[in-house]
Amino acid sequence: MPAPDAPPFVTFLSDFGTTDDFAGICHGVINLICPQAQVIHVTHGIMPQAIGQGARVLAGAMPYLPVGVHLAVVDPGVGSERRAIALRTADGRRFVGPDNGLLIPAADVCGGVVEAVSITNPQIMLQPVSRTFHGRDVFSPAAARLAGGMPLAELGPAIDPADLVRRETPDHRIEGGVVHAPVQYIDRYGNIQLAVSAGELDGLFQLGRMAEIDTGDDRYYARCSDTFTDVGPGEFVLYEDASGLLSIALNRGNAAELTAAEVGDQIAIDLAPGLSGDST
Repeated sequence: MPAPDAPPFVTFLSDFGTTDDFAGICHGVINLICPQAQVIHVTHGIMPQAIGQGARVLAGAMPYLPVGVHLAVVDPGVGSERRAIALRTADGRRFVGPDNGLLIPAADVCGGVVEAVSITNPQIMLQPVSRTFHGRDVFSPAAARLAGGMPLAELGPAIDPADLVRRETPDHRIEGGVVHAPVQYIDRYGNIQLAVSAGELDGLFQLGRMAEIDTGDDRYYARCSDTFTDVGPGEFVLYEDASGLLSIALNRGNAAELTAAEVGDQIAIDLAPGLSGDST
């Protein structure tokens, strides 16, 4: 827990990108309402409307973020009947965002939801409330109020945590020894991060095993390894990255460039010992 005299932290994740002024305006609203808040921008590079990606990135970031208020906005339902919510978890964190499943995996990482409210109090919102920019008019003000010490209950009526929206369908699927998963992110080195963790592969990911990568246009062999240098220069490696997600790299090369992979592409990886031809 933070020291009693420590400034409050507000972390911020969205699909706003950095070309437009959306993220900066939300940051400004937070500091107008709570000047002492320290805002940490986790990322604004979530793919547009990609709730699943946002949920995974937010959950993966939690162990490395200070206890505070965690604002997340990936909101394809903005302006609809979907609820704006604020949550408190067992470890004292507060989460603010849309009720579309975005917040729940991160809340589960933090001990689970112990209190939930629907953000309906017009006095804490910027007026008039835009139908298309709740990040500015609803979520950022709510996060700032919580950072300034407002109790969760003042944001609106209580919600039974069991009634919160959860995303039950994973983005990946496993068929026999083959995992199908979309490309979630490509970093500046060309490493390809997939929307599946190594722990979700039913034990198929085993160090030293050879796997076959099918991008739809071509096929490549990769070794399941701990790090890039476990294979030779110019060879593919399949590894568990720092976020726990399955990733593809090319030792001393750019895997995304060579395979022409892009975010959102579906990739199939054959990890079955009998089919992928385990070798040394």
